[in-house]
Amino acid sequence: MPQNLILWGVGTSRTVRAHWAMHELDLKYECRPILPRSGETKTPEYTKLNPRQKIPLLQDGSFTIGESAAIVTYLSRTYSTTDNSLVPDQPAEFARWLEWCFFIVSELDSTSLYVMRRHGTNQGLAHIYGAAPGVVEKAAEYFREQLRHVDVSLGDGRRYLMGDRFTSADILFDHLSGVGHRVWRRSLRQRIALSRASNLTASLYEKRRGQCGGNLIRCCFKFDIN
Repeated sequence: MPQNLILWGVGTSRTVRAHWAMHELDLKYECRPILPRSGETKTPEYTKLNPRQKIPLLQDGSFTIGESAAIVTYLSRTYSTTDNSLVPDQPAEFARWLEWCFFIVSELDSTSLYVMRRHGTNQGLAHIYGAAPGVVEKAAEYFREQLRHVDVSLGDGRRYLMGDRFTSADILFDHLSGVGHRVWRRSLRQRIALSRASNLTASLYEKRRGQCGGNLIRCCFKFDIN
């Protein structure tokens, strides 16, 4: 069992991923609820831990790792048990799980959704990175195209991306934009760990937001993919 797990960051969908994995694995940890775009990620203390100045960040003893997908994978590989595992063991199943993770992080998140969030005007970050409606439109088009693969897979009635088994791939996919087949989404809404993680991070966010004067940008981007 871990001796000293510290998770930095709340207030974004990516931070929820890490908290959710913690709760799924029933791990005890300390939360440092710093916020994005608040100046807290740029302090000397935090920059020493993470020169990229991003959240979330996980400390496991002397080991430190950033990037939400990497944190979720590390926790899943390190602290899964026989009775509670978030990563398949069999080579073929592991490869399929890895395919889903890479697809979610690269094709859906960074290639399209993140572009839309950075340059979108509907609760996006265009005021920081610049509005680019043409780019956003093309990114949304690509996002819809890639979602067809997900719709085909989930259309067979499976509860999770890997069939009847919940894995960390579901954690990564869930916090993209609320998309997904209704059966799959209903299964996730029943996860007690998700409810606990969401409630915890929402509470910590509001508390820190108040302490910082409330002048913060919450990273929730809304868009129409229909």
